[in-house]
Amino acid sequence: MTGRTTRRTKLAAAIVVTALLGSGAAGCGGSASADDGDAITVMTWAAMDSRAGSEPGMPALAQAVAKYFDDNGGVAGHPVRVITCDEHGTRDGAIACANQAASEQVVAVVGSSSQFGDQFMPILESAGISYVGGSGASAAEFTSPYSYPVNGGYQTLLVGNGEQLATAGCRRIAIVRPDTAVGDSMFTDLSNGLAAYNLTAVDVKAAAGRTNYENEIAAAVGPDRAHNCVTSAMDAASTQTLFDGWRRLSPHARLSALIGSFQQSLVDSMGGADSTLEGALATGWYPPDGSPVWNQLHAVMKKYAFTDNSINASDPGVETTWVAYEVFKKVVDRIQGPITAMTVHAAFDATGPVDTGGATPPLAWQDPNLVALQSAPRTVNTFVSFQQVRNGVLTESRSGLVNVAAALTR
Repeated sequence: MTGRTTRRTKLAAAIVVTALLGSGAAGCGGSASADDGDAITVMTWAAMDSRAGSEPGMPALAQAVAKYFDDNGGVAGHPVRVITCDEHGTRDGAIACANQAASEQVVAVVGSSSQFGDQFMPILESAGISYVGGSGASAAEFTSPYSYPVNGGYQTLLVGNGEQLATAGCRRIAIVRPDTAVGDSMFTDLSNGLAAYNLTAVDVKAAAGRTNYENEIAAAVGPDRAHNCVTSAMDAASTQTLFDGWRRLSPHARLSALIGSFQQSLVDSMGGADSTLEGALATGWYPPDGSPVWNQLHAVMKKYAFTDNSINASDPGVETTWVAYEVFKKVVDRIQGPITAMTVHAAFDATGPVDTGGATPPLAWQDPNLVALQSAPRTVNTFVSFQQVRNGVLTESRSGLVNVAAALTR
């Protein structure tokens, strides 16, 4: 798509949404009760039962959030109907979910996860359906004009992780990452984060879902010294297996990971403050689970999903779904008139910045807010959180969110 075509598309979207918002754009559209009008239908999908990378908590949280919305006036005065879809972690599964979204005429796909954006995004685009707050696992989320990411994807995590490890005193840094095209880009992004410190990364490829990673650990650790650092960019299940092997081998090198590869629940399961994860570093998209920014998420889970063990509040996929639905509600509440895929897309193109209560910087997806990143031009959030396991709890190792835009666009 050319720049002129993009500008024409966005101008047309702005005209549509201006007509919808009218003179009362600052207020909420619709009535104060979710009992009036037809339901707004959205979809949330993720792999729920795949061997690696499952995120069942994302669709489960979406259903809880819909109940929470409906008890508090709905969205733009309408009740919310959430369709969930299991993509099974496969290309065909993602295509099936996208086709279902189109056939069900959902107004948006919200807070979902898939690495198959090249396959599903054209289907959503053809149907005029926006993809709001994806997990950041596919490149298409950061290129499609119908995508509205709330995090900076794996590129910001890896660039940030490189900066975090370098400033923590690491001198030999290895990454254990998936043996995939996405994994190749992960190595490149980590290297970009290290470049300003004149450091390079050691690349260790690994297949997901294995039962033993001791060979990969040995390759990553290399000469076993305290200033050597190993970071995991594997999925959560594979990272747990890797950390189990680390515990058995007990190297002197320092551990690190991306939040999502491991989180508070894994620290707890491995012994908290007495585990090998004590002192481990981590880079995440959002503040740690103990931050007040997640108080409302915890309250919603307690009231509407108390018995659902699939939802882990510290999981970044769950946190992304929460942020995505918050953003969706705040944007769509401003629409006066029919809530359709077209009007939702137009509203997102014209609305912002949207406050997320501190989970991210305020978000907007207009041209001035887009980062000058050729490979990911839809990136609007270049902030990450530097964390460390202290006394068995993931806490901030540097206060507040850290902007890694300079390294990301270098």
